[in-house]
Amino acid sequence: MKAISVKERQLGVNFNGNGEAVVEVWAPKAEKLEIRLQQDNTRIALTKEEFGYWTTTTEKLKPGDLYQFVLDGDQEYPDPSSVSQPEGVHGNSQALDVKAFNWTDENWQNIPLEDYVLYELHTGTFTPTGTFAALEEKLDYLKELGVNAIEIMPVAQFPGSRNWGYDGVFPYAVQDSYGGAEGLKHLVDVCHQKGIAVILDVVYNHLGPEGNYLGVYGHYFTDKYNTPWGPALNFDDAWCDGVRRYFIENLLMWFRDFHIDAVRMDAVHAIKDFSPTHILREMKQFVNQLMQETGRTHYMIVELDLNDNRFINPLEEQGFGMDAQWIDEFHHALRVTATGENTGYYGDFTGIAHLAKTYKDAYVYDGQFSPHRNKTFGIKAERNPGKQFIVFSQNHDQVGNRMLGERTSQLTSFDMQKLLAGAVMVSPYLPMLWMGEEYSEPHPFLYFVSHTDPELAEAVRKGRKEEFAAFHAEGEAPDPVAEETFNESKLQWDLLNQEPHQTMFKWYQTLLKLRRELSALKNLNRHNLEVEAMENQKTLILHRWHDAEHIACFMNFSQEEQKITVPSFIKQSKKLLDSGAPEWRGNADGPDTVEAGATIVLGPESFLMYTNA
Repeated sequence: MKAISVKERQLGVNFNGNGEAVVEVWAPKAEKLEIRLQQDNTRIALTKEEFGYWTTTTEKLKPGDLYQFVLDGDQEYPDPSSVSQPEGVHGNSQALDVKAFNWTDENWQNIPLEDYVLYELHTGTFTPTGTFAALEEKLDYLKELGVNAIEIMPVAQFPGSRNWGYDGVFPYAVQDSYGGAEGLKHLVDVCHQKGIAVILDVVYNHLGPEGNYLGVYGHYFTDKYNTPWGPALNFDDAWCDGVRRYFIENLLMWFRDFHIDAVRMDAVHAIKDFSPTHILREMKQFVNQLMQETGRTHYMIVELDLNDNRFINPLEEQGFGMDAQWIDEFHHALRVTATGENTGYYGDFTGIAHLAKTYKDAYVYDGQFSPHRNKTFGIKAERNPGKQFIVFSQNHDQVGNRMLGERTSQLTSFDMQKLLAGAVMVSPYLPMLWMGEEYSEPHPFLYFVSHTDPELAEAVRKGRKEEFAAFHAEGEAPDPVAEETFNESKLQWDLLNQEPHQTMFKWYQTLLKLRRELSALKNLNRHNLEVEAMENQKTLILHRWHDAEHIACFMNFSQEEQKITVPSFIKQSKKLLDSGAPEWRGNADGPDTVEAGATIVLGPESFLMYTNA
């Protein structure tokens, strides 16, 4: 494999200090390769080198110029490593100097992972205009809420202007309708000025269907494996070296040239790689080199549908070295506890007993038989610290993959929403919010696309209807291609000035403040934790401590008052927070103090927190 430099981007069009464009393309399928400049149709020939690479250095191509590559004399395609596609996925690429930006964040240091409070958002629906610049205007709001890390859904160029981002086809190019590369850099710079870390969602398991031209250049895909979204990327078959380098360089670019603090890597269980060194492990090795070079810290977070701690174990223990993972099982156990939902994968979860287990063990299934999978599933993660697990009561998938895109604000009561928030915030893991949940946004988050290929758009529309054909009682699946579907998914910021949304915002704000200030919550020690679940009453008691400080949380997920006996591990404590108090629009105040052996009454769908301090 051609050597990878952590110091600078090499693939695509880059500019040296002499005003020259240095071009490098991996195109082993080509017999001849040229660049065609759009402004005057000039063609510049590239020289073929070993391993399928083509190169040239030229003064004719300048930053801002539009160009395409010409394969074998007559086939014109955009640059597979393009950093800008101002004409969309089928148009010319634009040459940019990725190193050219006036950064002001030289004193920025990434926030320690254990202190991350994540906020997942979709750029296009987070604000009315759906741009990076508009997002910047909401950063003070997020600071006021108590968030210190924004997780941006994928921004790799996709067809049209409406997409979740998982149909991206130019992994290096930043979506032009959001503000492009310059807009993303400016956003990151402003975030760092305000003390906010930036996590970027990247997709290394597949590419979208429209504008996906990688296959004409090289062997980017393999028939060895399938993914739910089409052909698997080629990380271990013939010609895989060029593919591995392409995605390693992409990751390094985000960290080095865009100052991204962390990536969230989509569905890494769908990355198929049986090489001796898994692609994730190799990526981590290069990121470690980069961090040594720059002195900056970067994290790699994975979405993982496998309870396999090999992904998050350190390199020195033969793990892949990922810093953290989303833990869907916490969400599933919490959702089943709150709603009783039991279809699909929710059928694997019993509710409150499994919620208690995930507080303690992170994974619910760590070696037991999974009825949904029809096999024994998972492995214990006893030695993995709490900072390696990210938990949530909802996210873009769990909302958007529902037929009608309902948030928990539409599926549960106001009281239950407060309880769900409390359950997440007091876990010994990293909390993540889904945009709008902090003020009980009622708008759905629907599935939407804007494919420009009419046949593909119709196929997506038809597929969505067929997927939910059994749900006709709930109505028709919204048309994913319709612009109104996208508009209906936008946040309604004016609701923050109304009730009960204002109260919900203050509730989240208070929970996050307590999490920052209380050492028993702030320290993610999974061992200083006791939990007791009373299944018949749908109540749970969580006890966490650090040094002499103890916190006791009482959660009643039932719709009725519940009398419980305070367990022996709870010392005499005074009330800190009560979702049933009038200030939180509640109607069932809990006792001001609790002590072991006492009988107390918990209001329906309530959350209470006590401390011995």
